[in-house]
Amino acid sequence: MPEIVLILIRSITAFFLLFLMARIMGKKQISQLTFFDYCVGITIGSIAATLSVDQNVKIVNGLVSLTIWGFFPIILAYLGLKSMLFSKITDGKATIVIRNGEVLDKNLKKNLLTINELLMLLREKGTFKVSDVEMAVLETNGELSIMLKTGQQPVTPQTLGIPLEQEHGPAVLIMDGKIMKKSLENLGYSEEWLTGEIQKQGAEDIKDVFLAQIDSRGSIYVDLYEDQYTKTMIEERPLLAASLKKIQADLEGYSFQTDNPEAKKLYSEQAMKVQKILDVILPYLK
Repeated sequence: MPEIVLILIRSITAFFLLFLMARIMGKKQISQLTFFDYCVGITIGSIAATLSVDQNVKIVNGLVSLTIWGFFPIILAYLGLKSMLFSKITDGKATIVIRNGEVLDKNLKKNLLTINELLMLLREKGTFKVSDVEMAVLETNGELSIMLKTGQQPVTPQTLGIPLEQEHGPAVLIMDGKIMKKSLENLGYSEEWLTGEIQKQGAEDIKDVFLAQIDSRGSIYVDLYEDQYTKTMIEERPLLAASLKKIQADLEGYSFQTDNPEAKKLYSEQAMKVQKILDVILPYLK
């Protein structure tokens, strides 16, 4: 068999086995990469590369070795789920390096971490003063988790007791000129409504739209294929608020203009009802 064909077969075999191992090992291998996982990943890659080009290594031996190195982390991860002690042995445990604004130098030495490296990790988290940190934990994957002191934490609406409208993630309604029918059905909108909305923003047809998104406030963002015609999303809620205010003002105006006592009373009562509705929903229409 020609050498180039043999390398091709070995490479394809190694690739698919490596791909299978990556899928089985899951996302944890990347998202929570410990030093052990790092070493395993390098070893598996090295075995796959050797298997592809080194004809002195029998393909069966390479595949067996690749399989063993691929399944070992899975077995260890499974045992770690069953035993917390085993998990600590294989992955180690997180270490507190700052407590109440004070650096725990003994814990730094245990983890072979210098003060300059600690300060660098703090700066990467946007913290430049050690005194602002209530607690800092060095995770098993080398990341630094920080909890700022109460006075240094950012102010949020929840902290101030301000109620906010609950939002959900934006939904894609049109992608590459095609309607995402499932998203449209889940939100309870029709294709006719969608067509009307994109026409408001300069599109003549669904096929003219590259991307259309809707957020929890009902605002639609439309990006057309022709960039020069791209429109910004239309805010419909302020328009609705303005319309309601106009109705309330018109009712009050009618009550002043008419001489009929019954009509005056009716207009006045309806104006008050609309005003009450405005007082309730106006914060959600901003």
